[in-house]
Amino acid sequence: MISIVIPTWNNLPHLKLCVESLQRHSDHAHEIIVHLNDGSDGSLEWVQAQDIKYTQSGKNVGVCLAVNHAVSQAKHDWVLFMNDDMVAAPGWDKAFMEAITSVDTDLALFFGTLIQPEDGGNDIIIKRDFGRTPETFDETAFLKGCFEDPRGDREGAASQPTLFHKKWWTMVGGYSLEFSPGMSSDDDLLMKFWVAGCRNFRMVGASRFYHFGMASTGRITHNQGGRMFVMKWGITQLEFYRYYLPSLRRPDGGNTPDNPHNFVRPTWLGKLRRVRYALRYNYPLGGIETWDPVAGSTTFSEGG
Repeated sequence: MISIVIPTWNNLPHLKLCVESLQRHSDHAHEIIVHLNDGSDGSLEWVQAQDIKYTQSGKNVGVCLAVNHAVSQAKHDWVLFMNDDMVAAPGWDKAFMEAITSVDTDLALFFGTLIQPEDGGNDIIIKRDFGRTPETFDETAFLKGCFEDPRGDREGAASQPTLFHKKWWTMVGGYSLEFSPGMSSDDDLLMKFWVAGCRNFRMVGASRFYHFGMASTGRITHNQGGRMFVMKWGITQLEFYRYYLPSLRRPDGGNTPDNPHNFVRPTWLGKLRRVRYALRYNYPLGGIETWDPVAGSTTFSEGG
């Protein structure tokens, strides 16, 4: 069984579609936990009427605090974080459960395979347009066509949603608050798992989700996540995705002493950008101040 964490910010039509797809297309009755950022659009009343477990903040505290709060309430060992603008396809949980049992460790990250109207040039995304909004979503076409692309699992890759073991989430500190409201917090989490010794990063081909995209992020002031990442880790996000994750596709799995990327070492590009960003920007909290000068100053509660 899995605990599913879904942060939402006054996005009720997407949230309804997301939760209903999980309820209809799951092989098991998983725990669902919704974090309500504000919730004044009727989301609070809806989750209460549906008897869904929830956490709530009095305002939008961003993804990092929201997900950390919800994960703390999860009762199962394995937790799935997904956005509220995603729709689960049939068999998503069976594929994830099979992935969990295929490895001999709980230090692993598994990811769904996304289907989107636009792929942004990213070849890990399946490009199919089943609707741009909940109102225009063609569920019949989605259920018929979500598995037409034959791709399978992909090692050394990362996407969304993200499945992790709660123990390791706690050990690495969950989402780092300096990445609030959330841009690049996923990349930072991957790096923390990497430093902790995780060498199991797998996109699960049969666990598929439709993603409308930008349902909430288009409404907020973005933090400069890429700058934060290179200041913290000494390499760029592109370097991590181009060199570190692909090293796990080696015949030996990449988890060997001769893998030059086993230990994270700052690159010249990373060092140069560190100097530039340190002199020009307020690291690490400038982005948070721009987004919310009193970030986190609100009420937090649980229910359901």
